[in-house]
Amino acid sequence: MLSRPKPGESEADLLHFQNQFLAARASPAVKIVKKADKRKGKEGSTDAEDAETPPLEDSKDVVMLDGFPDTLPPLTPAPPKKSKIKSASVHFEDEDPEERLESHDRHITAVFSKIIERDTSAVAVTLPVPTGDPFPRVFHRSEIKSEVQLGPGRKSIFAQKMEAKRAAEKAAAAPSAAECVQVRSAPGAVDPVGSAGEAPLPTSRGDKDGDFLTSQRPCLITGEGLGSQKSEEEAQAIHKENLEKLQSMSEEEILQEQARLLAQLDPSLVAFLKSQRGNNEGQKKELKMELNRPEEFVESPPVAQHGVRSSLSMQESGLEEPVRKEENMKVEIMDDDLPVKPRKEWIHMDNVEFEKLKWMKDLTSPRQKKTKKGMQARFSLKGELIPADADLPTHLGLHHHGEEAERAGYSLQELFHLSRSQVTQQRTLALQVLGRIVQRAKAGEFVSSLKGSVLRLLLDAGFLFLLRFSLDDAVENVMAASVGALRALLVSLDDEKYLDWTFSWYQGMAAFPFVPNNEEEEEDEEEELNGTEKSQDKKLKDENKPDPDVARYDVVKGLLKTRIQHRLRYILEVVRPVPVVVLDILHILTHIARHSSEACSQLLDCPRLIETIVREFLPTQWDPKVAEPGFLLTSLHGVACASAMKFIRVLATGGRNATARLLSTLEMRSRLSRFVAEEPADVPLPREEALRLSTEALRLWAVAAACGQACDLYSDLYPVLVRILQSLPELLSGKSPVIELAVQRAAAVVTVLTHVTQTAGYTAELQAKLSSNNSEDSELIPPPPVAWNQVSGLQPFLETSLKKILQQISQTETWQTFQPLTTTCVIFLGVYYSAYSQQPSVNPVDCLEELERLTSEMLQPLLSQPAIDSMWDLLRPCSALCNPLSCSPAPESVGSIASLSCTGGKPPLSLVGSKSPFPFLTALLFLINNITHIHKGLTSKYSSVLGFRGLKDYLHQSWQTGPPSVTPSSAWILRHEYHLQYFVLALAQRMAGTCPDYTQHSSLHHCVAMALLSRLLPGSEHLAHEVLLDLAFNPEFLPEGKAGGPEAADFSDILHLGTSAKLAQPGSAAALLPRVTRGALLRESYQNLPSIRSCYLSHFVHLQPTLKRSQAFYQGRNYLIQSMLLPEVRGPILPSDWPFFPLISLYNKVTNAETCGAVLNSLPLDLINTVTWNLQWVLLLETWRSKILQSIPTAAKLARLMCVFLTGSDLFLEAPIHRYTAALLSVYCQPKALDSLNLDAPLPGLASFHDLYINLLEQFEGVSFGDPLFGVFVLLPLQRRFSVHLRLSVFGEHTNTLRALGVPLQQFPVPLERYTSPPEDNLNLLRLYFRTLVTGALRHTWCPVLYVVAVAHLNSFIFSQESTTQEIDAARKSMLRKTWLLVDENLKKHLLYYRLLNAESPLGFDLYEQLPPMRLKYLQIVTQKEITENVSALDS
Repeated sequence: MLSRPKPGESEADLLHFQNQFLAARASPAVKIVKKADKRKGKEGSTDAEDAETPPLEDSKDVVMLDGFPDTLPPLTPAPPKKSKIKSASVHFEDEDPEERLESHDRHITAVFSKIIERDTSAVAVTLPVPTGDPFPRVFHRSEIKSEVQLGPGRKSIFAQKMEAKRAAEKAAAAPSAAECVQVRSAPGAVDPVGSAGEAPLPTSRGDKDGDFLTSQRPCLITGEGLGSQKSEEEAQAIHKENLEKLQSMSEEEILQEQARLLAQLDPSLVAFLKSQRGNNEGQKKELKMELNRPEEFVESPPVAQHGVRSSLSMQESGLEEPVRKEENMKVEIMDDDLPVKPRKEWIHMDNVEFEKLKWMKDLTSPRQKKTKKGMQARFSLKGELIPADADLPTHLGLHHHGEEAERAGYSLQELFHLSRSQVTQQRTLALQVLGRIVQRAKAGEFVSSLKGSVLRLLLDAGFLFLLRFSLDDAVENVMAASVGALRALLVSLDDEKYLDWTFSWYQGMAAFPFVPNNEEEEEDEEEELNGTEKSQDKKLKDENKPDPDVARYDVVKGLLKTRIQHRLRYILEVVRPVPVVVLDILHILTHIARHSSEACSQLLDCPRLIETIVREFLPTQWDPKVAEPGFLLTSLHGVACASAMKFIRVLATGGRNATARLLSTLEMRSRLSRFVAEEPADVPLPREEALRLSTEALRLWAVAAACGQACDLYSDLYPVLVRILQSLPELLSGKSPVIELAVQRAAAVVTVLTHVTQTAGYTAELQAKLSSNNSEDSELIPPPPVAWNQVSGLQPFLETSLKKILQQISQTETWQTFQPLTTTCVIFLGVYYSAYSQQPSVNPVDCLEELERLTSEMLQPLLSQPAIDSMWDLLRPCSALCNPLSCSPAPESVGSIASLSCTGGKPPLSLVGSKSPFPFLTALLFLINNITHIHKGLTSKYSSVLGFRGLKDYLHQSWQTGPPSVTPSSAWILRHEYHLQYFVLALAQRMAGTCPDYTQHSSLHHCVAMALLSRLLPGSEHLAHEVLLDLAFNPEFLPEGKAGGPEAADFSDILHLGTSAKLAQPGSAAALLPRVTRGALLRESYQNLPSIRSCYLSHFVHLQPTLKRSQAFYQGRNYLIQSMLLPEVRGPILPSDWPFFPLISLYNKVTNAETCGAVLNSLPLDLINTVTWNLQWVLLLETWRSKILQSIPTAAKLARLMCVFLTGSDLFLEAPIHRYTAALLSVYCQPKALDSLNLDAPLPGLASFHDLYINLLEQFEGVSFGDPLFGVFVLLPLQRRFSVHLRLSVFGEHTNTLRALGVPLQQFPVPLERYTSPPEDNLNLLRLYFRTLVTGALRHTWCPVLYVVAVAHLNSFIFSQESTTQEIDAARKSMLRKTWLLVDENLKKHLLYYRLLNAESPLGFDLYEQLPPMRLKYLQIVTQKEITENVSALDS
C-alpha cells in the first residue's frame, strides 16, 4: 500500500510519491469525466462519443468522489445556481476583518481595475462634445451587428464577439497559407474555374452574381419545410438546376428576369430575402474558401481579367489588407520585449493574441504634439490640470483610461463615464474629482491654460443633473461627494465673506438677489403688464417648462424645480451625515435663500426642513466636550453651528413675513436670547466658532429690528448690551488672537442698536397716528414696543468708544482692524441725531447745541488730521468706477449662476478691500449731511470737505468714465460707491446757497449728478428723486447761465469756432419766423429750469411705488420695510437717454392710441409746453454739458428728435418747437456729429430705424406742407454711406415726397459731398434716379438737394469707363444714349456737362463749357455718329 504525504514533506518527496504511484499502475481513487455545459442543454457524453467528437474548448475537469452524487440535491424546484465567487466568500470566524481588507487593498489602482485601456494616439484630442442630454446615449445590445450564424441556444454578447473573431481569423488565415504554396503556371495555363465547365461571367456582372454561381449550397432555401427525410437533397437539386439555368442565360437575359421579378415581388419581401442572404455566415465562410482555392494553383495576374477573375481580385484586395496588418503586428510585437513571453507548455496559449499582449508593454513617454490644435485636457485626482508632456509614474492611478494611454490624468468625458459606474468607489471618486475641478476652475486656475470655460462646458453636458441624480443615490459616500461638488458649483465662500464684511456698512444689510440677469428675452414682450401680473405670468411659464430649460438660464430655479430642498432635508434628518457634508448643505441652502424671496418661501414651506435645522444645529444645550481642545467632532447633530444661524439670518432677509415665522413658530426668539445673552467665552464651543455663532445671532436680530420686529428683546437684553458696550474700550487695548472676530461681533451689536434706535425714533409718530381719528382710511400700524427714552442713553457709550478709536487713526494696522466698528459707530451717531431732532419731547435748542459740540470737539479735529487727507487720496485707486476691472465678472463665471466674483479675495486697494476708505468716508458724510440738514448754520464749518484734492480728482475721473456694465459682480459694489457720491452732492447742494466760494465746484458736481442719474441702480429710487429735485435742474449748478454762457454761444456761432458747418437754420412753412440766436434760446431755457424740473418729475411718476419702498429704506421707516432684498437688477433705474424721456413718452402714447384706433384727443393740454421744455433741456445739455450725452449715439438722438414730427399732426409748426428743433439740428449737423452718425448699427430702444424712417416719410407726405426743417430730417438719412434701402424707399415707393422736399441749398446744413461721394454703385437706384429725372418727378425747383445728388451720380455713372460686368456696362451705355436723345435740353446739359459741386452756385454745381476730349470721344463711340456740329450748336 502506498504511503500518503505527511506534513513537512518537500516537493522532492511529492515527486518521489508520484513516481511510485505511476510505477505501481494502481487504479486511482477518483476518475475524470467530462461535464457538459448546462447552457448548451446536452447531456454528458461517453468515452466513445468523446473519441469521435472533438473535445469542447470550454470543458472542465471535475473530480468525482466515490459514494457522493455528482451534484447536490436541490432544495427547491428551481435549477441550481453556480457561484463564481463562492471561494472568495468563505471566511473564518476568527479572521480579523481589518486584516482581510488590508490584504485585498492594493492601492487606488484597485478602484480602476475594471477600466480597459486602448491606444488612441492617432485620435484627435478635443474636449467632450456638449449635448442636450444629461447623459450620453445608453448602449443597447440590440445594436450589435450579428457577424456569425448563431448556434442553438442563447449566447452572451462576449461569446458572440469571440465567435465572430475566430471566424474572421480563420477566413483571414486561409489566403496567407495559400500564398506559401503558390505555383507559377505557364502563360497559357487554363483557368481551373473555366476547366470545370462553367462559363465565365462578363466583367460588368457584380461580385454577388459571381458568388452565387460559385456557391455549392443554396443561400436561402434549406428544405426544412418539405417534411421529408430527403429535404436537403431536394433543395440541393433545385439549387443545381437554378445554377444550370443561370449559366445557360446571357447577362442581358439575367438582368431582364431580375427586373421582372423585382417588379412583381413586394419590396419588403425583397429586403427580407437580401437580409437573410447577408446573415448566412456559413455561406460567407464557404465563399471565402472557394475564392482562396484558385490561389493554390495559379498566381493572380497583375491586371484583373474577365469573369470570376475580376471578382476574385476584388475579394483579395479586401482580404489581404487585414492579413498584412496582422502579420506586421505579429512581427512588431514579437520583436519587442514583452513583459510576459508566451511559452508552448502553457495551457490554451497555442493561439497567441498579440493585440492583447501589446497592452502589457510599457507606456511610451508622453510628449507635446507639435500642432496648432489643442489637446484634450486631463486632470489629476486633486483636480489639477496635468501638462500634456508630464511624465508621471503609473502607480499614482492616473493612467487607467483608454484614450491617450501614455498621458496621465482623466478627461471630463472619462470622469462623466466613471460617475455612472456600478462600483461605489468609482462613482464617489469621479464626483469628488469633478468637484475639485469646479473649485479650481472658479478660482481661475485654468484660464491661461484651457480654451473655453470649464464650468459652461460642464453645465452644457448635464453636470447639474448628474449631481442631482447622485443626490438620490442610496450610498452615503456618493451623496457626500455630490453634495461637495454641488457646493463647489454654487457657493463661493469668498463671496459670503465679503457680504459679511459689508453687512455693517451704510445700507449694507440690504442686498441684491442672486438672480441671473440673462433670463430669456420673452419677458420683453410683456412690457404692458404691471409687476404683479408679470411675475405671475413668469411663474406659470417656468412651471410649464422642463427642468433643464429652466436650469439653462437659472440654476437655482432649476434645482428648486427638482425639489432639491426636500432631498437635502432627508439627508440632514435621516441620513445624518458627517460634519463636512452638513456644512456643505447649509452653505447650499444659504445660497438658495439669497436667490429671491420666492426661494425663501419655498425653503420655509418645505416640511420639517427649518425645524430639523433649528432642532439639530441650533439646540439650546449640548455636550460640553465639544469645546475641549483636540476633541474629534464626528457628528454635528445636536451641536450649535454658526453656519445654521447664518442660514436663518439670510432666510430672514427674504421678507418681514419670513422673519415673523422664524421668530414665532420656529422658536428663533428663544435662540436669539440664549446666544446673545451668553458671552462667547462661556459657550461650550471652540472660541472662534462661539464668536461666529454670537455674531450671526446678533446679525439675525439686526435683520429683524430693521423690519421693526424683535424690538421687545431690547428690554430683556438691555443689561447684556450695556455690558458689551462697556467692554468696548477693553477690546481696543487687548491683543486677542481672535481680534477680528471680536470686532465683527462688536460691529454687529452696534448695528442692532442702530436699527432699534431707528425703530424707536418713529414710535411717537405712530402713537400719534394711532390716537388720532384722522387716519381711518389708511391701515393703522401699531407702534413698536420700544420708546425713545429707552435708547437715548446709548449715545454716550458709543461716542466715547468712537473717540478712543479715532485716536488710533494714524496707526494703519490698528485702524484697519477696527474700521468696521468705527464705521458702525459713525452710522449710529447719524441715525441717532436724525431721530433725536424729530422727537417731540426733545428741546430743539438742546439738539442744536449738541450738534455744535459734536462738530467742534470731534468732527472738525478729525477732518484736519493727515490720515483723513490720505483717505480722500485713496478714493480713486479703490474706486470701481475709475477701475472697472476691479468689479468685472470672473473668467469662469456663467450667466446661469449669480456670483460676486470674489473667489481668491479682492486686492487691498479695492472698494471692498482692507485699505478701502469708502465705508468710513461714506459713514462720515452721512453723519455730516444729517448734521447740516438739522443745523444749517453748521454747513460752512464743513466746506473743507469739498476742497480735498483727492475728492475732486476722484469725482472728475469717475463721471468721465464710460457707463459701467451692470452685472451681479458689479452691482453690489457700485451701489456702495454711489452712496458716497450722493452724500457729496447733497452736501454740495446745501453749500451752493450758503458758501460764496462754492461756484468753482458747481460745474464738476453737476456733471457728477447727471452721470449719477444714469447709473443709480434699482433700490436707490429715493436718491434719484433727490438728485432730480435738488441738483439736476438747480440753476446754482449751471453757472454758465449767469456767467455769459449764452453770449459765448452766440460768439462761437459767429466765428464758426472749431467747425466749418453752415449754422443757418431752416425756415418754417407756417410763417416767417424772426431769426433767434442760440444764445437767446439758451437764456430762455435757463430761465425755465423750474418748469423743466416739474415736467420731468411728472413724467417719472411711474416710479412712485418703488420710490416709496426706497424712501422707507433710506429714511429709516422700518415699519414700512417689507424685505431686505433689493429689486432684481436688469439695469439702471433711468435709461441713458432719459433727457428725451418726455418726448418718447408722448410718441409712445400717440402710437399706442393710433394702434388701438382711438382719437388722439387724450394728449395733454400743455403738449406744446412739454415738448418745448424737453427740447430746452436737451439744448442746455448739448451746449454746456455735451459730454454727459456722449454715451447716447448721434443716430439715437436724431431718432428721438424725429418724434417731434411724429407726435401730433402740426406740432412741429409751433414757433418755439420749431426754433429749438432747428437749434438742436444745427448741433447734430456739425462735422464731428455727422462723422459719428451711424444709422446701420442697432440703436438702443429702437427695433428698426428703417421702419421709423418709413413712418417719417408717410408723415411728411401727409402733413409736412413742404416745411424745410422737416425736409432736412428726411434728407439726413439719405447720405451715401448709409443703407441704400433708405434711398430706394424715397425714389421707389415714396416719389411724392420729391415734390415737397424743397429745402433750399443755402439752408441745407449738411455738405453735399456726403451725398455724392463715393459714386453710387447700385444699379436699381441709378435707374430710379434716371427715371425720376426724365419723367419730371425730380426737378431742381422742387427738390434742389436730391436733384444735385441724382445728376452727380448719373454723370459719374454714364461716363465711367471702368471694367465691370456686362449688365452694368450695357446699362450705362444705354443710359448715355437716352441722355443724348433727351428732349429737355436743360436736363440733357446738366447730365452731360456736370463738373463739380459748388455750394455758391444757384444750381449747386458747375458745368463744363465743353466736354473734355476723353468724354467726347467716349460719347461718340457710344452714340456711333458724328456729333461735332450738334455739340457746337449745343454750346452756342
